[in-house]
Amino acid sequence: MKKPRLFISMHYLEIGGAESALIGLLHALDPDRVDVDLFLHAHRGEMLRLVPEWVNILPEIPAYAAIEKPVKEIVRHGHLAVAAARWIARKRVQRYQQRSGKRDCGAAFGYIGSSVAPVLPSLRHLGRYDMAISFLAPHDYVLRHVDAVRKICWIHTDYSRVEIDAALELPVWDGYDHIVSISPAVTETFSNLFPQLRRKIVEIGNIAPAGYIRSCADGKRPADMPSHPGRLQLLTIGRFSGVKRMHLIPAICRRLIEKGLDVEWFLIGYGGDENLIRRNIDKEGMCDRVHILGKKENPYPYIAACDCYVQPSAYEGNSVTVREAQMLGRPVVITDYPTSHAQVRDGVDGVIVPMAVDECAEGIARVLCSPDILATLSQNTASGDYSNASEVEKIYKLAGL
Repeated sequence: MKKPRLFISMHYLEIGGAESALIGLLHALDPDRVDVDLFLHAHRGEMLRLVPEWVNILPEIPAYAAIEKPVKEIVRHGHLAVAAARWIARKRVQRYQQRSGKRDCGAAFGYIGSSVAPVLPSLRHLGRYDMAISFLAPHDYVLRHVDAVRKICWIHTDYSRVEIDAALELPVWDGYDHIVSISPAVTETFSNLFPQLRRKIVEIGNIAPAGYIRSCADGKRPADMPSHPGRLQLLTIGRFSGVKRMHLIPAICRRLIEKGLDVEWFLIGYGGDENLIRRNIDKEGMCDRVHILGKKENPYPYIAACDCYVQPSAYEGNSVTVREAQMLGRPVVITDYPTSHAQVRDGVDGVIVPMAVDECAEGIARVLCSPDILATLSQNTASGDYSNASEVEKIYKLAGL
């Protein structure tokens, strides 16, 4: 019997939460049950090497690879239609901002998708798929250019905190047969914005390849995270952006030290806020306590080595790094973002603390000052199953298996 053909689209595979979720899904799929073509707009990113060997990575198409490049670079490489579409998208965003009075750039992705999609080459030459998956917004490209019996797309974020032009995006979401939400909280925030789409939502939790993650974490302590007797080591992983609020970590860390705690904080990631974080490290006098480690192809030994994993975000859909820390038996502290209670059971396999810097520091201090709390959190996370491996069956069901 011929196996169903799945098409999966993703921008690229740099280190990130959605990218990790995709790698988890690919590792959970069974090559004896499905054939998978993975289409990456650009063949770049540290996580590219983590794609299972049996997955067919389709050739890069230059016009798609150009979508997110600076407009001057797009012009220099001769993709004039894409450059013009990007210019049009920028003007549309400006008009939307003037009309709505909102300055958030979140709506830009919808305008880029709707403007660029018409000038991209069709992917229908690849043949007809049993199911096409658009794993990350904007979802215009797969909807317009892929031939498939059924199409599904993913929601990865809390839509109560994302500024979008709902009227522009509704027809795109509605064009899919199913919309995958990664948690009940994400479902609710999306449904509040698009109540007419609730009927299309299927909840599929992020899948983490437990065996692979544990094998990657098993090894020597990283040389750039040396241990110091009596010192507690905190870790945060994510893009250096306002959403992740890592620029506040130096101030939080200083308050922990002022409370008499011997701590240091390691940051893994990259992004536009790196200079802001460095300035705040200097401002708070935390040069020997807050350490920016940059990108790490394998962050798991760092998670395994830390005394506590902290996620101080403004919002999350369902944080992959929090799930990975739980999977590796680490105590977890997260801020009280809207979907936080869907991520951890407060006091059981994680602790939820307030957003404000002072109250956040106070909450973290209560955890770090209690060996019993740390031990309980570690025991509960170590004994839990956070892989969500069975969620892959929902994919098979959507594919008609």
